[in-house]
Amino acid sequence: MEFAAKNALRDYYGQGHFETVATHTQRWKPFVDWAREQGVRDLSQIDSRDLATAYAGHVQERVEAGTLAVSTAQNRLSTVNTTFAALRGDRHVKISPSQYAGPRSNVRITAPAALDTDRVQGAIAALQEAGLTRAAVTLELARAFGVRREEAVKADLDRWAREAARHDQHGNSYVNVQEGTKGGRDADRWIPVGEAQRQALANALAARPADSRNLIASHERYVDVAIARSSELNRARAILQQHGLPGYHDSRAAYACARYLQITGHPAPAVAGERLAPKDKDLEARLTISKELGHGRVDVLVSYVGSRR
Repeated sequence: MEFAAKNALRDYYGQGHFETVATHTQRWKPFVDWAREQGVRDLSQIDSRDLATAYAGHVQERVEAGTLAVSTAQNRLSTVNTTFAALRGDRHVKISPSQYAGPRSNVRITAPAALDTDRVQGAIAALQEAGLTRAAVTLELARAFGVRREEAVKADLDRWAREAARHDQHGNSYVNVQEGTKGGRDADRWIPVGEAQRQALANALAARPADSRNLIASHERYVDVAIARSSELNRARAILQQHGLPGYHDSRAAYACARYLQITGHPAPAVAGERLAPKDKDLEARLTISKELGHGRVDVLVSYVGSRR
């Protein structure tokens, strides 16, 4: 992927602009490293726009965690646009660096579509009818546990089931999200388990391949299930959009807004149009939800539940 990109960029710039080619080549390497971690070895076998969007999400997570400067993130995403244009010979891949890299001024002002449980259930039913069972349970897990797409697909469902069956002294159960987390984070991330979570977990256990602890069969890689052009999760996107769901990630925001209501007793600012909860309860909710979503900074929650003002 590095060699092909460097040659394509040379042709793209007419064998000139040597410093520009060198800069893009350097900025392209983090993308290649990330793609290899996802199991991608050949860009011709992958939907390039889906791959670039997934990478943009990864870059966004790093900006939110404070491990990557906004300027660096924007440069890397601009390079992805340029390099794919050079490789493909068209502008099919075009992601917005400012949308994903910030600055983090994208305060959510509307309720997530997945907050409508009837809408989500309709999409799940349509996915099941289309034979896209793993996509259906991925959506259900994302909505019930607030997990990312990769975390849902890679979750050790056997371990989750054991943890969900245990109760603390107050009769509460939790599962610990570990597999598929951004940057391989291994901090405990306990998600409370209620009826919706138990049902989602039961459906995932029923849908997983017989030889696997997660939603990936033994002969498959994550990329085959979620990123490749013909992958089940990509084929499911059209059905999600038909039901008014922009993607799997919207379910994380819906989870956050639902948890905000549970913790504060008030709808999230993105839902209500303003902050109704007292400041102390608002902060308590944001601290709790940021841990459950696997974020390192509480201020990231503005993109999930809305403004603190």
